[in-house]
Amino acid sequence: MKELVEVIIKALVDNPEGVTVTEKQDGRTTVLEVRVADGDMGKVIGKQGRIAKAIRSVVKAAAARDDKRVVVDIIQ
Repeated sequence: MKELVEVIIKALVDNPEGVTVTEKQDGRTTVLEVRVADGDMGKVIGKQGRIAKAIRSVVKAAAARDDKRVVVDIIQ
């Protein structure tokens, strides 16, 4: 899942080198923390959070295929 999130986020931002995704286990849930450069934060979140919601939906669908639970957190 981490690679999927990295590919999606790096395609959206102007500075793909500034993207970091860390993976943490929290019980049965995997938490993916996404950090981007300050100038790219708006591109990842989108108007009214639409892009962030779409990213979370894609990751949730991919995780459901593997019977896992994945949460995507976008951190500044």
